[in-house]
Amino acid sequence: MVSAILFLAPGFEEIETATIVDVLRRCGVEVAIAGIEPDAIKGAHGVKFVSDTSVDEVNVKDFDAVLCPGGSPGYVNLRNDSRVLAMIKEAFNSNKLVAAICAAPAVLADAGILRNRNCTIYPGMETELEKGGGKPQKDLVVEDGNIITSQGPATALLFAFRVAARLVDKKTTDIVWEKTLTNLIIK
Repeated sequence: MVSAILFLAPGFEEIETATIVDVLRRCGVEVAIAGIEPDAIKGAHGVKFVSDTSVDEVNVKDFDAVLCPGGSPGYVNLRNDSRVLAMIKEAFNSNKLVAAICAAPAVLADAGILRNRNCTIYPGMETELEKGGGKPQKDLVVEDGNIITSQGPATALLFAFRVAARLVDKKTTDIVWEKTLTNLIIK
């Protein structure tokens, strides 16, 4: 089975996290939510999520993709965690899919994987990408090699389906696209 790990830190963006995990699980991707601290973690808007595991208990080699939701101060907490940065770099160097949304592409920049890569981020934060050598784009979702980035909460559905399209077959994503009525709002 295809699997992904989503890093969760205090201050994460709830819409992005729930959307990514839900869409991928509906598509048959085994998603593990790995918290950077134990117990329930509170999001940027007070909603608590319970992690499936701890960052300390996961091995990137066991996953096909590494995912980072945004949110503030969630992305700051991810970028300040050396374990997360090391796993992002390892996943990237192992040619696994690495994906981040909202402010979290700044975490990828800090991990050193955006050099000369097209990418996007929450509008107004483009200098965060440039500091890491990234080439900011204005598109809602940007793919460059094994990296996918997106702009924020309203783009979470597009982002999640773009990640799913890289992990599972088109027939599966098409079925979920229609069953979630995404086809009615995104043409």
